Amino acid sequence: MSLSINILRGAEQDLNDLKKYLLREFSVGAWQNSYQLIKQGLAQISSFPESGSIPPELEHLGFSNYKQIIVGKNRIIYELNNAAIYVHIICDVRRDMPTLLNKRLFLS
Repeated sequence: MSLSINILRGAEQDLNDLKKYLLREFSVGAWQNSYQLIKQGLAQISSFPESGSIPPELEHLGFSNYKQIIVGKNRIIYELNNAAIYVHIICDVRRDMPTLLNKRLFLS
């Protein structure tokens, strides 16, 4: 059974920022490859929402309803909530995650 995926505003902005960065610094091909991997990752979590791992930054805080998957050089952090998935973050794996999580999850 597939769950519906809701990409939250912050994650949409992440995707737009990633696109701008890859087009500016690399190429259209780099963006297309990254975007394809992200779409595949979203399809994976829709079909297998428990397949992700708990982000280490959240695990010690007891946030077991948040999961992540790594696709290419990007992390997709999502929340399992009843029959839906809420994507909070789509970012480069090298991003300062504690700061981003604080801004996105704890202050929202």
